[in-house]
Amino acid sequence: MKRTQSRLLVGLLAAALSFAATAQDKAATPKAAPAGKPGVLATVNGQPVSQAAYDIFLQDQVARGAPNNKDVQNAIREELIRREVLAQEAKKQGIDKQPGFQTRVDMMRQSALVAAYIDSYVKAHPVSEADVKKAYNDAVAKASKKEYKARHILVDKEDDAKAIIVKLKGGAKFADLAKDSKDTGSKDNGGDLGWNTPDAYVKPFSEALQKLKKGEYTTEPVKSEFGYHVIELDDTRDATPPAYDQVKGNIQQRLQQQLIEKQVADLVSKAKVQ
Repeated sequence: MKRTQSRLLVGLLAAALSFAATAQDKAATPKAAPAGKPGVLATVNGQPVSQAAYDIFLQDQVARGAPNNKDVQNAIREELIRREVLAQEAKKQGIDKQPGFQTRVDMMRQSALVAAYIDSYVKAHPVSEADVKKAYNDAVAKASKKEYKARHILVDKEDDAKAIIVKLKGGAKFADLAKDSKDTGSKDNGGDLGWNTPDAYVKPFSEALQKLKKGEYTTEPVKSEFGYHVIELDDTRDATPPAYDQVKGNIQQRLQQQLIEKQVADLVSKAKVQ
């Protein structure tokens, strides 16, 4: 069974500037009067929509991969106008005076502060190319030099696994017996798990797999957190690590996340919490 890689994630709520779909009927989009003032993108019912809000919205969307072109710029302008219309209507209905509204505002402000702090920290503590290369080389050095093409049959009870082994010794085909496996991801493929390095599996499975020779299967049930396995080794081959350029982006992101997590943990540890 593949091991689930658990990663700590810093729970940061972004200051939500969700991007509205541009496929809406443009005839329904409210039209703003010409701004005519510095720092004002448009006015809606006499109320200004700031250029600064537009700039931040555009910056966020470009950072997320959106192109900085006329279509995106117009879509952002229209979205900010729609928001202003809705905000004005909400005020008319007194929604901003309802219980809990100010708490929501405070939470959004806090989220914006957190996001801005993390952005500032990342800019001040960039991950260097040397750090990324070192992490890559360390991972390659620790990685298995072989890949294994394995099959398995997973059952709940040890006696059931022993019964499968008896059938295999009697000449039964592994692929046929795998139809009764409780691993829905492999049972219909004869128990085939494909090519993987040993560290892709939980420890008991990995250790048993590496003891097998090509064509052999485990003669004793292998117990893991998922149940009892009967494992067969189809083949082995030399493992080829992914090229540095293919994974450096992911490595850099992981290292940056680790720095953020450490900084957050340090700040929390120093905080006086009563």
